[in-house]
Amino acid sequence: MAARRARAQQPVLPVIGFLNPTSPDTLADRLRAFRKGLKETTYVEGENVAIEYRWAESQNDRLPALAAELVRRQVAVIATFGGVATFAAKAATTAIPIVFNTGDDPVRLGLVASLARPGGNVTGINFLSTELAAKRLEFLRELVPAATRVAVLVNPTFPDAEPTVRDVTAAARAIGWQIQILNASNSREIDAAFATLVRERADALFVGPDPFFTSRRVQLILQAAHHKVPASYPGREFADAGGLMSYGANVADAWRQVGTYTGRILKGAKPADLPVVQASKFELVINHVAARMLGLTVPPTLLSTADEVIE
Repeated sequence: MAARRARAQQPVLPVIGFLNPTSPDTLADRLRAFRKGLKETTYVEGENVAIEYRWAESQNDRLPALAAELVRRQVAVIATFGGVATFAAKAATTAIPIVFNTGDDPVRLGLVASLARPGGNVTGINFLSTELAAKRLEFLRELVPAATRVAVLVNPTFPDAEPTVRDVTAAARAIGWQIQILNASNSREIDAAFATLVRERADALFVGPDPFFTSRRVQLILQAAHHKVPASYPGREFADAGGLMSYGANVADAWRQVGTYTGRILKGAKPADLPVVQASKFELVINHVAARMLGLTVPPTLLSTADEVIE
């Protein structure tokens, strides 16, 4: 009887719904950053908040059902990562607050009414990955000055694919480069894309921002190394894993900010009143080991520009 009474007196923890298109084994650092953001608002998983995780394991067609599960679970707020997951959650509920983390313009995507006043039940973090194409190509040209033809790898099932192609096409035209679009939405298609890249004699590779590509970064890096193709990647986890060069927002910081916004909503803030946060921390990471393996000499100007050089 006493044990039953003690259980009855235990407070019910608020529950966060966590919706991600990939898998937990590829995102340990980012999960720590998300929990750090929660802790900044006094929430610690297992102590005063619970988290219901839903992972699509790189199968985006599972996201609507996973989002519906979280809605049925009546979570207090849903944290989403990537445009596809955010659209799935937005379609599943107009009542439960949603905090997103996306690389494309959320206004253009139709996720929010404006950055300053999101409106509705959705707000979040924009880490601007699709808007950095010109800078990434500039760094790639500096590293591989003889290149004239670059292959661009995108996932056609990912919402950011179209703006990525648009921005890279414009940036490549401005510097006189030719581009070839390669599509891949599973591991087999990644291998096929590299076979096409080699057959068409592309001088370099630009990997589009995509959670699926992040989850398959080892495969991408090994293929690029095998075929001796200089490649530019959207996030530092690629360079950390052996990729040649990455440039993009500090995604771990963006995940921390998602955690902070999630905690603020648990404390009573309304998504409509929380402006969309624009990423402000960007980092260029160069893997000098990978460069030497490719026979590339990294210009001193690029080395001095880099936020980190992996030796």
